[in-house]
Amino acid sequence: MNKTNQHLPLKGQTSIVTGGSSGIGQGIAIALGQAGSNVCVNYHGDEDGAKKTKEIIEDAGAKCIIVKGDVGKPKDIATIFEKTNEAFGDLHILINNAGIQQDNPLVDMTYKEWDKVIQTNLYGAFLSAQAAAKTFLSQGNTSNNEKCKGKIIFISSVHDLIPWGGRVNYAASKGGLKTLMKSIAQELAPNKIRVNSISPGAIQTPINEDQWKDEKNRKALLEKIPYGRIGKPEDIGKVAVWLASEESDYITGTTLYVDGGMTLYPSFADD
Repeated sequence: MNKTNQHLPLKGQTSIVTGGSSGIGQGIAIALGQAGSNVCVNYHGDEDGAKKTKEIIEDAGAKCIIVKGDVGKPKDIATIFEKTNEAFGDLHILINNAGIQQDNPLVDMTYKEWDKVIQTNLYGAFLSAQAAAKTFLSQGNTSNNEKCKGKIIFISSVHDLIPWGGRVNYAASKGGLKTLMKSIAQELAPNKIRVNSISPGAIQTPINEDQWKDEKNRKALLEKIPYGRIGKPEDIGKVAVWLASEESDYITGTTLYVDGGMTLYPSFADD
């Protein structure tokens, strides 16, 4: 469906979405495109998913490119930003979404499992944010201009707040991401660069299919969600569009929990 005649809050802007080939990243990339943004969809292994994302964005009337790259490698980050600039010119939005899980109990977790998750989820987020900040600053000095120069949005998790046994590498990466975001936001605010996080709860994606397709697992999961439903990628996409738009211009250094109330610790409701 062509949305070019509808309200487009991000019209004329350019976005990079890391890990945009599936799940939450795909949902955000599509939402940005439907809001009028040009989109660079970064992917690591799922080229077919990236192509599908591109197709949906272009069907909405926006422009899109796909770029393969590992966000944990500085050379790949440079390529993503260079190709985006070649295709669209100035950058306005970075969605720092790429992330992985490699679960194991603490006593069984290998160094490789720890290192790979931290490398992608935390180092990758740092490298992407650093490249975006350099890009925004190189596009002009806005110290005397009230208009926002650039937006960086980290996609974290409720597990930047809720401990998660058996996944200490993932939880540590998301906990680190929270303070990384705040520190970057503090540093870049005087340059009119806004930095925030979205922390999703349970979202229906292929990575957790065993939790929402199996009836027993689904029921157990819903007990942790006071609002009574599992989220969908478009729930996160809508929030990302708003957080990247001028409607949220006075918000920086904040984490928005999009979780149906999971962080309310519902097991204590009847205590």
